[in-house]
Amino acid sequence: MSKRRIAQVVRMTLEEKPTGATHWSARRMARAARLSEASIRRIWKAHGLKPHLTRTFKLSRDHHFAEKLADVVGLYLSPPEHALVLSLDEKSQIQALDRTQPGLPMKKGRASTLTHDYKRHGTTTLFAALNVLEGTVIGTCMAKHRHQEWLKFLQLIDRETPADQEVHLIADNYSTHKHPRVQRWLHRHPRFHMHFTPTSSSWLNMVERFFRDLTQYAIRRGSFTSVPELIAAIDTYLAHHNASPKPFVWTATANDILEKVKRAQAALDKRPSV
Repeated sequence: MSKRRIAQVVRMTLEEKPTGATHWSARRMARAARLSEASIRRIWKAHGLKPHLTRTFKLSRDHHFAEKLADVVGLYLSPPEHALVLSLDEKSQIQALDRTQPGLPMKKGRASTLTHDYKRHGTTTLFAALNVLEGTVIGTCMAKHRHQEWLKFLQLIDRETPADQEVHLIADNYSTHKHPRVQRWLHRHPRFHMHFTPTSSSWLNMVERFFRDLTQYAIRRGSFTSVPELIAAIDTYLAHHNASPKPFVWTATANDILEKVKRAQAALDKRPSV
């Protein structure tokens, strides 16, 4: 195959869209370029092109992004001695979904199955605090996620942690985390120190990694006939996790992240305005 034909496929993949569709498939490109689907796949593989995949992202517009980033990453990479670093958040609106029919178990040559439809039996919110150094999690489920519930969660952390230790809390910018009543409670408990992630930067909150595992291993494939049954499953997962905790390891420095953000912003700035 000539270099010109290969270059044409690469250019079309990167710069054009097929008529009536949002992205290229191998079949569409094969018709447009008058090549075989196998040839298109070889070209895409050789040039690292995957038009069928997308990744979500959002650049933070926080004016203090660099400062907050350095603060949080500094706690991950170099936590203060004789202090606890906890990553906090709520996983809200966890649904107790009951499948309408029993699924079929996995067997040789067939994956396990779940019905596509379900009955809703209510929701719960999990409040979780991940110990960055140890990997253990303080967690509790509550019906709502207002500032009142956030205060109860802070009080739980106060009871569950040694009274003589400083506690650094990493949280996002949800309004309940900054409610005046919450601020007054923090003022009365000076061993607690809040560190807020930049806006639109949930990826910087390490507890989100725990939430992902919880969803994948305890919730997504589950079938729950009531909210208490859902909460019991979450509590069982928490207990199992804390029995043999394994901390998540943060490796990226603040400078590394800032460089990626700068490159992403530069790439966006080059795009023509719509």
